[in-house]
Parts: sequence; C-alpha cells; structure tokens
Amino acid sequence: MSTGTGMASLTRQWTTWVPVVAVIALVFAWGRDLPAFAVVVVSLCLAGAVMAAVHHAEVIAHKVGEPFGSLVLAVAVTVIEVALIVTLMADGGSKYSSLARDTVFAAVMITCNGIVGLSLLVGAVRSGVAVFNPEGSGTLLACVATLATLTLVLPTFTTTKPGPEFTGPQLAFAAVASLCVYGLFVAVQTIRHRDYFLPVTQEGEIQDPDEHAEPPTKNAALASLGLLLIALIAVVGNAKAVSPTIERGVESAGLPHAVVGVIIALLVLAPETLAAVRAARRERVQTSINLGFGSAMASIGLTIPAIALATIWLSGPLTMGLDATHMVLLALTVMVGVLTVVPGRATLVQGGVHLAIFAAFVFFAVSP
Repeated sequence: MSTGTGMASLTRQWTTWVPVVAVIALVFAWGRDLPAFAVVVVSLCLAGAVMAAVHHAEVIAHKVGEPFGSLVLAVAVTVIEVALIVTLMADGGSKYSSLARDTVFAAVMITCNGIVGLSLLVGAVRSGVAVFNPEGSGTLLACVATLATLTLVLPTFTTTKPGPEFTGPQLAFAAVASLCVYGLFVAVQTIRHRDYFLPVTQEGEIQDPDEHAEPPTKNAALASLGLLLIALIAVVGNAKAVSPTIERGVESAGLPHAVVGVIIALLVLAPETLAAVRAARRERVQTSINLGFGSAMASIGLTIPAIALATIWLSGPLTMGLDATHMVLLALTVMVGVLTVVPGRATLVQGGVHLAIFAAFVFFAVSP
C-alpha cells in the first residue's frame, strides 16, 4: 500500500475526525457551567475520543513494536493527567491539597487491579490459562511497589512535619528517586532486557511482534501519533469539563469528595483499559500487563516530580500520605500481585481476585 493510499484511508476513518470534534466540544465547554444536554454531548465526545485513542495507540504500537507501543500510551496519558492535576491545584488551592495523592492512588488501584485483573480474566477465558513473562511482570510490580511506598506511604510516618505531608527536602528526594527508578526501568524495558516485556505463547516462547499484519507506513504512524495526542487531550479535557456536574451529583448523593477523583481517573484511564482488554483477547497478555503496571509506574514516576516542581509556585498544603484503609488495600495489591506474576501463568481465579480488590477500593471510596 502506498503512502498516499494509506493516508487517504486514514482520513476516511472515524478515528480521524472524532478526536477533532471532541476537541472542538472541549473548546466550547471549557470553563462553562454546562446544561444537561451539553453534558450528554461532551460525554459522547469523551467516549468517542477514548475509542479513537485506543485505535491510534495500537497503530503506533504495531509500527514501533512492543514494549514501545505500551510505553507511548502510558506516558502520553500520564503527561496530560499531570497537567490536569497541576491546573486544578492551581485553581482550587487548599480544596485540592490531596488531589495528587487521590489521583495517583486511584490510578494505581485501577491499573494494578482493574486493568490487570480484567486482562487476566479475558485471557484465561479465551485460552484457559493467561500466559505472560514473569521476569518482565515482576520487574514492573517491584517498581510500582517501591514508588508507591516511597511517595504515598512514607509521608504518613515521617515526623519532621505534622500530618501526612513531606517537607521540601523530603518531597525533593521522593521526586528524584521516582524519576531515577522510572528512568532505569524504561532503559531496561526498551534496551537491555526488551525480550522480558514481549508477549509469550502458551509454550512460553516469545511471540513475533510483527507476525500478523503489515505495519503501517511512517506517515500513517506519525498521523496516528498526532491524533493520539489530540484524542488524549480531548479525553482529559472533557473529563474535566464534566467534572463539576459529577461533583455536584456526588455531593447531592452525600458521597465523599474523593469519589470525584475515582470517577475522573476511570475516565482518563479508559483508553489503556480498552487497549489492554483487546490485547488480552489476542492472547497477548504481556502487553496488557505492560499497560497496567506500566501506567501505574508512569503515573507515580512522572506525577510526583511534576508536583514537586509545581509546589515552587503553588500555595497551600500538599497531602501525600495514605490513610490506614488505603495502605491496607495497597499492601494487599502488592502481595496478591507477587503471587500472580511469579508463576508466569494465571487462571480465572487470579483475575477474579484482582477485580475483587478493585471492587473493594471503589466500595470503600464510596463508603469509607
């Protein structure tokens, strides 16, 4: 297929114009109090942008191969998520003092239990046993556990500053440590031990990343990269646009304010969730795990350094430490995760257990 034909085919697809329409809807909705009809329209645009983001992420993944494709989607979503957090904190002051903590923890629970659990369940239903690489998956989980403990657990126990907060030097250390761990992992994932993060067959052999279809042209891949960024901006921006309506609904229902963060995190992580499930249906569970654990690591490794820089000009407290209930859920997630990844094979039980932990997180967010 020629470059011109590939581009013409790309422009005919709905995944080309839906992100643009979603961004236009975002422009008209930004900063306004939306009526019910407008909320419905923006929500439809949000759903369309999610589907388009998944499509373009898969095009890029096919072009560059694994694990680079999973890395592109995880980092792109996280960068825009960081921008959303900083914007809300700058506008809301002390009202959003715990927003970074709530968002990062919600992302960890959604990715490590929701995405991973659903992917294992889909993979096991399709093949009987979901197969993945324990070396790569174990490395991902170890990094997530370390980063989550350094940034979300330690602030509850430090004594220099009262409350679950870091001092300036402590926050700087956590930020530098997060960047170093994340950078080291990316180097190992993409260069030194890339084969640890490639999908494997039922017999444990590495799958050929390019075995099933001709990769897209360079121009088509670049176009998908641009449209992926547009779609992700639309996802996060439209999620923010409808968040006041969600917040009013949560408050009128008498639910905790943290529920808003959970809902927004679910919307923002929808592209990764759909991409992970589609990979599991193709018996590429390792790709799903890369997306799940990798997104959790990117959320911590990029968000905390960005928040640390933002505190230079942001006023008000920055609550980072988890409460007792969330620390129990985090510890349970890490323990179950270790038991899941060590064998390199998972059945319906492991998928169901991770989803049960995710359900517990959502339930106790609603009813603390």
